[in-house]
Amino acid sequence: MSDLPTLDVLVAGGGYVGLSLAVAVKKAAPHLAVEVVDGAPEAAWQRDDRAFAIVAAARNLLGVLGVWPEVAPEAEPIRRMVITDSRTADPVRPVFLTFEGAGSGDDGEPFAHMVSNRAITGSLLRQAEGLGIPVRWSTSAEGFTTGQHATTVGLSDGTMRETRLLVACDGVRSKLRDIAGIRTVRFDYGQSGIVTTVEHERPHEGTAEEHFLPAGPFATLPLTGNRSSLVWTERTEDARRLVESDDLVFEEELERRFGHKLGALKVVGGRRAFPLGLTLARAFVAPRFALAGDAAHGIHPISGQGLNLGFKDVAALAETIVEADRLGLDIGALSVLERYEQWRRFDTVRMGVTTDVLNRLFSNDVTPLRVLRDVGLGLVDRLPGLKSFFIRQAEGTAGSGHPRMLVGRPI
Repeated sequence: MSDLPTLDVLVAGGGYVGLSLAVAVKKAAPHLAVEVVDGAPEAAWQRDDRAFAIVAAARNLLGVLGVWPEVAPEAEPIRRMVITDSRTADPVRPVFLTFEGAGSGDDGEPFAHMVSNRAITGSLLRQAEGLGIPVRWSTSAEGFTTGQHATTVGLSDGTMRETRLLVACDGVRSKLRDIAGIRTVRFDYGQSGIVTTVEHERPHEGTAEEHFLPAGPFATLPLTGNRSSLVWTERTEDARRLVESDDLVFEEELERRFGHKLGALKVVGGRRAFPLGLTLARAFVAPRFALAGDAAHGIHPISGQGLNLGFKDVAALAETIVEADRLGLDIGALSVLERYEQWRRFDTVRMGVTTDVLNRLFSNDVTPLRVLRDVGLGLVDRLPGLKSFFIRQAEGTAGSGHPRMLVGRPI
């Protein structure tokens, strides 16, 4: 027998996916030994000023985990979505498609809320602490060896862990995925997403806008108060130039895209640019090993579904682990983990292909394509049944056979 510390689940990655998975498993099966490691310093998440759109299914999961009641007061509902298609210099941006009102559920809630990453991560860490889950910062998983009954993981602080299951939630450039020999399908769009926060004089009234411009989508997403989160797509060289420019140049370019309908603008958050591409893992699991979140899939932010795909992974993997444990099965066995892969592969590939097609269709200035897409948006806007279908798809509530937590039920 090994004298190494024995865990049931070791999660590599302390972001929202890794933490929510650890909390979900421990909450449903308190006897399982769960630990989280992350190579970033503990203060890193407190400096992350990004905000995310949380759709209904993810909101249900966070409710089951006890997180949503904490973050709801800081969440801004998206009450209206407006989509335009124009050039940057166009004086008028015609609206081709709008989504208004509540989501498809009976609770009267909108189809999505905007929530800061700090609020979500802070609440998940408090849940983890309350459940007795160790979270080790500045400690990354550097390598592992898989045995018949356990995986031995080497950590950056020189210690080792022995675990029945290692879950890699270490991002789109996952080191552990490469060590596991899992190959990916990758495509670089030659674009980067600029993320920042702005204040404006007039209230946004819960309206989110997505302007399709030749270089890529420019999305404004409502935050609490007179603030909006921006996801601004540009060609990589232009994005780098904008992020490195002085405040005057940046705000001038920002106003050209944002417009003046909400009055004067002021950048109040840091600005960063992230390279955009499509990354899909060819497999989600191996013996005693699973991928979740961006380590399994990285998609274009054009649909705002990246975070929500990660939460769907959490719901499916946590349920797979807990149900296997209740049946007395080995939670790290490939035959068990393959259920998780089957649950998530089709949805992930479908969303990856969808965002890829949308980005190629809208991130250009080719006249025939402009006419085609604008006619298509106009048709959708005139068909209430089709709009409702798209809302249900965006909420993550369409169809059946969802993991329990995505419909608000505990495992």
